[in-house]
Amino acid sequence: MASFKAFLNSPVGPKTTHFWGPIGNWGFIIAGLVDTQKPPEMISRNMTSVMCVYSALFMRFAWMVQPRNYLLMVSHASNETVQLYQLSRWAKSQGYLKKKTDKAE
Repeated sequence: MASFKAFLNSPVGPKTTHFWGPIGNWGFIIAGLVDTQKPPEMISRNMTSVMCVYSALFMRFAWMVQPRNYLLMVSHASNETVQLYQLSRWAKSQGYLKKKTDKAE
């Protein structure tokens, strides 16, 4: 019980935005994962790129803020991964990324 009370009252506990901000960010990740089932033609290059930059900036913020916010760092790293995957799906559908073929000469 003492460890739960310590977590509850900690600087990154559920009484702070250091806890609820990252929890809210998981909505972006879930939405990105759901979007992986949609055709790549529906992916917005601009919005996906903005989400990549947003998560990259906030990963740095999560690392620099005191106390360090590992929960925020993990949520933005996860979002960065999902958004980069989406961006790669878009690029493949537009023909920017092509499979390398081995040519035997």
